[in-house]
Amino acid sequence: MLLPKNLFILLVIIGVAVALEIFLARRKSRWPGLVLPGITLLYALIMVLNVASVGQSVAQMLAQMLAIFLLCNIPTAVLLGIYFACREKRRVRDQLDKMNVQDL
Repeated sequence: MLLPKNLFILLVIIGVAVALEIFLARRKSRWPGLVLPGITLLYALIMVLNVASVGQSVAQMLAQMLAIFLLCNIPTAVLLGIYFACREKRRVRDQLDKMNVQDL
């Protein structure tokens, strides 16, 4: 079980990561917002490569690798959800600005 101090530090790190993703996703260029999801995807791939297959069948090893990949990609999915939500808001705002310019 996590100690309250460690839990607090973990929550602060998660909060900072979410705030940074929102900041990067709102940028004009779309690429900065994909940095954090890319890092978490690379982390998931590294975790899959660290699977030890001593004394396991191929099916067990593949099941374990799939489970690790899916569990490690939860942060990737959350960050991509934030990214796409922010980009959608930006796209709608840009379209409204374009319509306002055309109305003038």
